[in-house]
Amino acid sequence: MTGPTPDPADTPKHPAAAPSAGTDGSGALPGRPAATPDTAGSDGAGSVPGRSPQGAERTAAAPSGPEGRSAAEETPRRAPGHAVTATATAAGAPAASGAPGTGPGGATTPQPAPRPGGTSGTAEAPAPGRAPGTGPGTGPGTGPGAAIRRATRKVRLTAAVLAVLAAGAVILAVLNSGTRHGHLDPRSADPTGSRAVAELLKERGVTTRVVTTAREAADATGPRTTLLVTEPDLLGATQRGVIRSAIDLSGGRTVLLAPGDTSLSDLSPGVRPEGDATTDDLDPRCTLPAAGSAGRAGTGGGLRYSTAVPGVTACYPSGGHPTLLVLPTGTTGGDTVLLGSETILLNESLAEEGNASLALQLLGSRPDLVWYLPSLADSDPATGSGDEDRTLFELVPAGWSWALLQLFLAAVLAALWRARRLGPLVTEKLPVVIRASETTEGRARLYRKAGARDRAATVLRAATRERLAALVGVPPSRAHEPAALVPAVSARLTGGPRDVTDLLFGSIPSDDAALVALADHLDALEREVRTS
Repeated sequence: MTGPTPDPADTPKHPAAAPSAGTDGSGALPGRPAATPDTAGSDGAGSVPGRSPQGAERTAAAPSGPEGRSAAEETPRRAPGHAVTATATAAGAPAASGAPGTGPGGATTPQPAPRPGGTSGTAEAPAPGRAPGTGPGTGPGTGPGAAIRRATRKVRLTAAVLAVLAAGAVILAVLNSGTRHGHLDPRSADPTGSRAVAELLKERGVTTRVVTTAREAADATGPRTTLLVTEPDLLGATQRGVIRSAIDLSGGRTVLLAPGDTSLSDLSPGVRPEGDATTDDLDPRCTLPAAGSAGRAGTGGGLRYSTAVPGVTACYPSGGHPTLLVLPTGTTGGDTVLLGSETILLNESLAEEGNASLALQLLGSRPDLVWYLPSLADSDPATGSGDEDRTLFELVPAGWSWALLQLFLAAVLAALWRARRLGPLVTEKLPVVIRASETTEGRARLYRKAGARDRAATVLRAATRERLAALVGVPPSRAHEPAALVPAVSARLTGGPRDVTDLLFGSIPSDDAALVALADHLDALEREVRTS
């Protein structure tokens, strides 16, 4: 059943749209009540709510796009309320002759389903292969969560590298702990250690025992023992007394390395030091068999001695004073050797001259060698160890020095690895493009909020001067000089030359109105120069 035929004068001047698929011809979806004149539109003809017939006419008359879509399809608009398919005429009204969607005699022909995003209000379906609610900017590799994951991976990688370096340093320190002990230590392979001479003595059947206290040293001495005291001056009075008793009662040999005034009075009375030797390598010049077979040796560079004790053998003199003394002791078969330099026992100098021969004969005359390295417990507090004169690097053990060097090199390599690579500039797309006018307006708001009329006026005048200088042929370097710019601008004015110094180089505006007037005057001046 159809309604009354509308008056031609009241018929909208646009083609009527056919009912969409799934409607019953009344403009309503199946299962929903038809729109009433109060809700369907202003004329009760089933138009889109909130849109007047004039708006529908403009939409229908809009030019088509390059793909045959109308402007409404190019710029979709969603109508408020439920999405319904609008019809241009009331249900049952005859369509105009020749209108799209009608056949001969007013028969309605099926129309294709509206495109997603069109004016029919149909919801847009998600693209194939994309989950609903996802878009180009919501993938798994974007967003703050991805940035946090990347930063976490970098931190973990750096921590792993540092852990590997630290573990390597610890392993090297542990592996080298058995070979690095210290100065004059028979277990040390350092240049200042004495492992080489200890190994040579071992090959000749001499057993070496390391002790660190005077009591242990005294208990280990005997007729078949050689006692080597590496630093006699470090011993306290009690320790010196213990060693002196061992010298007198053992019947073996005692070798004192570079003893000074502090220890000579107790360990070898009647001997006094005579200063340092001026030559490192010296000739024996004595009848001692060990010195004669060794020949020239590095006994210089240390202390020299003088003594009036009878039966002393003096060798390797320097400046008239020997650097090696062999003194007999009270016990038959025992003797005490004073060696002014430790050079012949060091790994770094053992192979020079006759150092190895002399060291082996002095220390290998008995089958047992007690190597006494005085500890801090045996040192005399009043004497001290001389560490206060040593630098920080001298106090650091050799093994730790290598570890610190490795850590430093690792830090340098890590810095080079993580440093910024220098290369050509790369153009990147900005995530958001901001119009220049928005930046200008934002800066102007900041000036206004801060009340910076002076700064705003300075910027306006400076920009105008630069543009005017380019127009009148003034070099850019002189654009801000009144003597160069003002005459050139005045000569280009249409109403005759006039002074524009106050306008271009004047005082600060007193209020916002004066600032706006200044901007207008500057704009007018520039426009006048451009058109002159």
